[in-house]
Amino acid sequence: MELFQDHVLNETRRQFIGRSATGIGTAALASLLNPELFAETDSSSQSSSSQSGLTGVMPGFHHAPKAKRVIYLFMSGAPSQLDMWDYKPDLHKMFDKDLPDSIRQGQRITTMTSGQSRLPIAPSMFKFKQHGNAGTWVSELLPHTASVVDDLALVKTVHTEAINHDPAITYIQTGSQLPGRPSMGAWLSYGLGSMNQDLPEFVVLNSTWSAKRDAQALYNRLWGAGFLPSKHQGVSLRSTGDPVLYLSNPQGVNSQTRRRMLDSLAALNEKKFQEVGDPEINARISQYEMAFRMQSSVPELVDIKDEPAHILDMYGPDVHKPGTFAYNCLLARRMAERNVRFTQVFIRGWDQHGSLPRDIRLQCGDIDQPCAALINDLKQRGMLDDTLVVWGGEFGRTVYSQGALSETNYGRDHHPRCYSMWMAGAGVKSGITYGETDDFSYNVVENPVHIHDLNATILNLLGIDHERLTYRFQGRDFRLTDVEGNLVNGLFS
Repeated sequence: MELFQDHVLNETRRQFIGRSATGIGTAALASLLNPELFAETDSSSQSSSSQSGLTGVMPGFHHAPKAKRVIYLFMSGAPSQLDMWDYKPDLHKMFDKDLPDSIRQGQRITTMTSGQSRLPIAPSMFKFKQHGNAGTWVSELLPHTASVVDDLALVKTVHTEAINHDPAITYIQTGSQLPGRPSMGAWLSYGLGSMNQDLPEFVVLNSTWSAKRDAQALYNRLWGAGFLPSKHQGVSLRSTGDPVLYLSNPQGVNSQTRRRMLDSLAALNEKKFQEVGDPEINARISQYEMAFRMQSSVPELVDIKDEPAHILDMYGPDVHKPGTFAYNCLLARRMAERNVRFTQVFIRGWDQHGSLPRDIRLQCGDIDQPCAALINDLKQRGMLDDTLVVWGGEFGRTVYSQGALSETNYGRDHHPRCYSMWMAGAGVKSGITYGETDDFSYNVVENPVHIHDLNATILNLLGIDHERLTYRFQGRDFRLTDVEGNLVNGLFS
């Protein structure tokens, strides 16, 4: 009996078409050299001027976009909304009293506190003041961010079903608690494509943190492409050595030699594509070509010596240390200038089950000045009008203390029922507080925002109807918001 090769047994409709139509690989390679020749058009879409720059699968924006790009500042580990944003002064009268059953309502808690005999209320030890024209309450931990609250939309009612870190981060990043789905940046790369052919559409920056404690791991699947073509996955820049592994040519290899090697490799990949029609071959060609262009674009990007002293001072002293949150916020602005579509800045260390007052001071010291600087820097360049900035984590922290409680020391467990995030920039109403929680920052009482609603709103600001950006996989049409998601119209300017 004849033995069939795997690619024949596993042949897909796309592969069949690819094998039947000669020259597709060549066309794909040519599209890398002049993408405008191969950009899709749709006469029924918006005007051609509003469609310019789209090189993804979408033939045009679903509606006029407010934002061209996104900078997503992700606080991995879940910052405490009670100590930073959600002011609850009456809690001081209830210090060390048990959380009322009428508030908890039998809701799920983690195994880390389920064994405690009590759930003692831990009021924030930090002072709050009102700031800005709207009198937004902000903790003393965030004096710099407080100075830009008139540019922010503070959302106090974000909520999620996930109660543990990895499922929760996976959920808000990909729309599913289970690994394997594309991340938000990958969806944008797939749908909208690139605005800069010399840099990736989706870049990830992982930051160091001052609190000398263990932190939840971040896996590269959080910026992965899932079942989308692999070229849409995020590119993580390193803070030491080459920003991207193997970006530099090895000793004895110059740019001309590398170019000849890539041309020969592209020819071999083209031949293989004509044999099997696997679309990942074209993705591989694309990634090789991008890597070649990044050899000149990335070193220029990460070299901040041309930044004026007053700009560096604005981000704070840590801006001179590669890998810090301050340095990465400056890089995010530089990438926004170069039209990188989606930049995600991660910082870990917010998982403060114990010694929260000590650790959160350090964490806020890492992020406070750079966040404000990023907003001001974008604003003074006229870029905040079309750049969306998002700040937040995977869930919030509990009003009750985990472990020992005193007036100056406490810890907080995971709390998915409500937490605070903020947005700023393109199309977002500025200087507002959206939603309200109960007196214990435990339940939402007004204007709930599910993470699917948040993601649907972000896509909308980019000109995307979240229900229409889909990808068929294993017989089902998938999307970032799964089968949910409602626009938060109260956030639109």
